[in-house]
Amino acid sequence: MRAIVIARFGGPEVLELRDVPTPEPSRGEVRVRIRATAINRADLLQRMGFYPPPADAPQDIPGLEFAGEVEALGPGVADVALGDRVFGLAGGGTYAEAIVVHARTLAKIPQGISFTAAAAIPEAFITAYDAMVSQGALASGEVVLVHAVGSGVGTAAVQIARAIGARAIGTSRTADKLERARAFGMVDGILAEGGKFASKVLDLTGARGADVVLDLVGGGYLAEDLACIAPGGRIAVVSMAGGATADIPLGPLMTRRARIFGTVLRSRPLEEKIAAARVFARHIVPLVAQGAVAAVVDRVLPLDQAPAAHACVAQNDSFGKVVLEV
Repeated sequence: MRAIVIARFGGPEVLELRDVPTPEPSRGEVRVRIRATAINRADLLQRMGFYPPPADAPQDIPGLEFAGEVEALGPGVADVALGDRVFGLAGGGTYAEAIVVHARTLAKIPQGISFTAAAAIPEAFITAYDAMVSQGALASGEVVLVHAVGSGVGTAAVQIARAIGARAIGTSRTADKLERARAFGMVDGILAEGGKFASKVLDLTGARGADVVLDLVGGGYLAEDLACIAPGGRIAVVSMAGGATADIPLGPLMTRRARIFGTVLRSRPLEEKIAAARVFARHIVPLVAQGAVAAVVDRVLPLDQAPAAHACVAQNDSFGKVVLEV
């Protein structure tokens, strides 16, 4: 099969299209013929040598999400059948024509949703729902602050918030992305100039603050998060794009009885990945089928243009996901 391989650590130019062995499924696993995958910042970090994949994933083929058709079954598989249109997450290896995954980590693509659209859904929506709702307990009537609202996870988060009756406030460094995010459920937008946004969040919420913060930036944003967190609020740190360390005041954390937690999907044990996939199938896929939430795709490129796709994401110009058709 063909796959994009990281020939060596470095810039987008180290991504090479090569012929590699086609994987075979073991017990409980299936092989999926990949029709589309999407770019994530974790892929860029892996390409540069900063984010190694789990031991059970291909070490030199990037990619975390995929959409395609089941083409081979391992022993003991009962959840899916040959020819099923499926999508899901993997620890790596989705920039390829095929991948082997555990059958229970898959969800079936709703009728009428293309492979291209489906490939842009799993990572963004599973990450957003898991952080905001499963762990952050976001509920109807609450306020969620979503940083990097124009990103794949950001656009998914505001749609989920709208679907469950929460109010989404978004931040971005560009006014254009804030304006575009309104169409997907963001109620109020804040241009985070110099990384400052807390005072505006307090103004928008009558000084109460945000019940949940989906922090897709990290670094210095965390202190600002605490400056505008509501009593009993929850801060989910999902990315370190803005820095891997933070200097935070403990006073607001204590007096507002706030909670800060970090989360990542890629390194979780198989049992937890299966649980996350079941939540996705139960709570998000029906919303996709109804049209209540949808993939936000910035552009689509063929697999052999993976270097150009990485360069696009690195420039922070995209709104939503960049998809590779296989």
